[in-house]
Amino acid sequence: MDERRGRLTRDGIRIHEASDYEGMRVAGRVAAEILDEMGPHVFPGQTTGELDRIITEMIQARGVVSATIGYKGYQHASCISVNHVVCHGIPGDKVLKDGDILNVDVTVIVDGWYGDTSRMYVAGTPNRKAERLIQVTHDALMLGIEAARPGATFGDIGAAIQSHVEANRMSVVRDFCGHGLGRVFHAPPNVLHYGRPGTGPRLEEGMFFTIEPMVNLGRPETKVLSDDWTAVTRDKSLSAQFEHSVGITSEGAEIFTTSSKGLFYPALP
Repeated sequence: MDERRGRLTRDGIRIHEASDYEGMRVAGRVAAEILDEMGPHVFPGQTTGELDRIITEMIQARGVVSATIGYKGYQHASCISVNHVVCHGIPGDKVLKDGDILNVDVTVIVDGWYGDTSRMYVAGTPNRKAERLIQVTHDALMLGIEAARPGATFGDIGAAIQSHVEANRMSVVRDFCGHGLGRVFHAPPNVLHYGRPGTGPRLEEGMFFTIEPMVNLGRPETKVLSDDWTAVTRDKSLSAQFEHSVGITSEGAEIFTTSSKGLFYPALP
């Protein structure tokens, strides 16, 4: 695959060709379908390791490739982040309890194109604070996507997300961000989920990237554990995240990872 198709902006952001959108649609659809099927497998007593095993089998059954197995030494087909884990949670022996909330993040490679998405699930019944956190995080993502259109800036996206989150007395994580993708997993730009309107590079038709806000009930600070992957809230407050892969069109943002079954939110069993 030629990773260099299209041109680069002065900020190093690749502008893809019109024919590239179909590759992203297919990859995004496969990733979304996998997460669509995960709901019934999330319940109290389930382990995060078993969830990852199921995801691995789903990927293999579709004849596609996991982007995360082998990525910088990572050995799982998903990241599963429970409660106060912000992102990059490693699947393992952890047993889900009633009321636990979890983000499941999956990236697949289909014919060289990367489909990257994540969404929230609940084991059993969430408490009201957790439910509200999930709602605010989802709505912040969608407001960010709404702000993504030609001529707008990446600061407009961040500001739309930040203003909604902070109006609900929650905080946006600063330590992690969205990213460009396409025929590569990670590329410019860094898509911040906070910022000032009118700042940062301008969006152009042909840009592909993820928007994936992480929102905390408490303060925004995080720390990475000794495994060098798992990021948690410093104050141990709950955290939530939703992620879509999008492409800028002449009219706005096309979401490549939409759930055909309407399960992106709420993704409950």
